[in-house]
Amino acid sequence: MTTVLTPATPLTAADRCDRCGAQAYLRVVLMSGGELLFCAHHGRKFEPELKKIAAEIQDETERLTTVPASASDNER
Repeated sequence: MTTVLTPATPLTAADRCDRCGAQAYLRVVLMSGGELLFCAHHGRKFEPELKKIAAEIQDETERLTTVPASASDNER
């Protein structure tokens, strides 16, 4: 895979999976141009095929298991 010259914009709650409409946690920039967005489930499901056609894969799935720094001990 090659690196895209422009820095990736963080994914937001408004970014939706192109397959099912859930919140997107992966952005796949295609070598042919354009991009695809996937939820964690579909990103894992299609990962082998995506790696073959991707110029870059922005993976933010770690956000699903990270506890926000502002959370108090009582909230954990």
